[in-house]
Amino acid sequence: MRGGGLLVAGTTSDAGKSVVTAGICRWLVRQGVKVAPFKGQNMSLNSFVTREGAEIGRAQAMQAQAARVEPTALMNPVLLKPGSDRSSQVVLMGKPVGEMSARGYHGGRQGTLFEPVLACLEELRGTYDAVICEGAGSPAEINLRRTDIVNMGIARAARLPVVVVGDIDRGGVFAQFFGTTALLAPEDQELVAGYLVNKFRGDVTLLEPGLDMLHGLTGRRTFGVLPYAHGLGIDEEDGLRVSLRGTVRESVVAPPVGADVLRVAVCAVPLMSNFTDVDALAAEPGVVVRFVDRPEELVDADLVVVPGTRGTVKALAWLRERGLADALVRRAAEGRPVLGICGGFQALGERIEDEVESKAGLVDGLGLLPVRIRFGVEKTLARPVGEALGERVEGYEIHHGVATVEGGEPFLDGCRVGAVWGTHWHGSLESDGFRRAFLREVAAASGRRFVPAPDTSFGTLREEQLDRLGDLIEEHADTDALLRLIEEGAPKGLPFVPPGAP
Repeated sequence: MRGGGLLVAGTTSDAGKSVVTAGICRWLVRQGVKVAPFKGQNMSLNSFVTREGAEIGRAQAMQAQAARVEPTALMNPVLLKPGSDRSSQVVLMGKPVGEMSARGYHGGRQGTLFEPVLACLEELRGTYDAVICEGAGSPAEINLRRTDIVNMGIARAARLPVVVVGDIDRGGVFAQFFGTTALLAPEDQELVAGYLVNKFRGDVTLLEPGLDMLHGLTGRRTFGVLPYAHGLGIDEEDGLRVSLRGTVRESVVAPPVGADVLRVAVCAVPLMSNFTDVDALAAEPGVVVRFVDRPEELVDADLVVVPGTRGTVKALAWLRERGLADALVRRAAEGRPVLGICGGFQALGERIEDEVESKAGLVDGLGLLPVRIRFGVEKTLARPVGEALGERVEGYEIHHGVATVEGGEPFLDGCRVGAVWGTHWHGSLESDGFRRAFLREVAAASGRRFVPAPDTSFGTLREEQLDRLGDLIEEHADTDALLRLIEEGAPKGLPFVPPGAP
């Protein structure tokens, strides 16, 4: 096999496209197939930096890990990072190329990106045995079909067979499958090979008559019914899920090693980005992570995290409006732990000079760290390695803000003052030794008899989750039929389901 492919589309956003794509990648690589993921256009505030210094969606980085390959910009050539309800930063081949309104993007710019996106896909197909592509939203978004570069537009250009995933837990999945197909043009329908039911609870035999009727109505089969499985939302594109918390809390794990638990409160700031940073905390037995938006929710927290954001100045205003800023200042004065990451680190500083992101000019920070931030036009994209608390640390940086540190103790290219830490490094808590050392510091400052488990491995937990995704595909999907689709394309003679695209 060389150059085979498949597009995993969805009836809605969050139908399960990302995890199904990852599951197929993990299943294929376990069969000895050299496979890569691909998403032509992604909209997300959760991103990752590849080894060559390119910014891509975290979901594609996770899928690359599922495929056991190094992530590259080819796997996600266009990334849109929302800055408001109506505009996004456009990242092309891993580098920002400007800010654009939704109207401006869909009105013209998106069309110019079609050929580069297709070229990336073809380069991957020339290198790998198979490329598993993920769609975005729904392929039946008829208002956007003319400029589509991620769903049926790319499928038709590359002649990719399409499997449509539907979330049955939401209800209405048969109508979603039928309606999605019926709203596509005949040329698009030719590529829709069938369906995959996701998040099913109960006795599958009760579902089978509906699947038979769906086949009769559309002429397309269902390739599998995946059961509802807790804790599989790893590296979400957006939302407020703590990926590994589901796995740790809902499976049989060791109790806390010490006598106490640690409570972590994460401030749910606007335009929150890379909130996956706290996944590694949630993976620790005895650490309870929750997202908060009220000052009273910080009272019993042993650690407060101010996470990354695409709008540092907007996040600062939000913290002040809600009384969280005052609560953070009180915590710092009392010697109670606070951790700022990227935009959160910037907010904890003394002053921000921003003529780039918000164009607000000079803005006072919370003054908890002796740091001044100046936003530059060029974005820092890096994969730093260093040491903190006597442990080796790896991370990644994605920010326009340039920090000038004027005091405190050094901490991951940021600084620490008392129990307040700040760094631009995302992903640092995934380094097991550092995470344990940091949690010991938090426990000591909080007076908690918490002891980190000596053997929690974030990397091992991540691999176990990816294997669970592969198991779901292997055990509950018709893998022989999927392999035929990947190798041979969509079956010939699939019937047209009226009315078709308007």
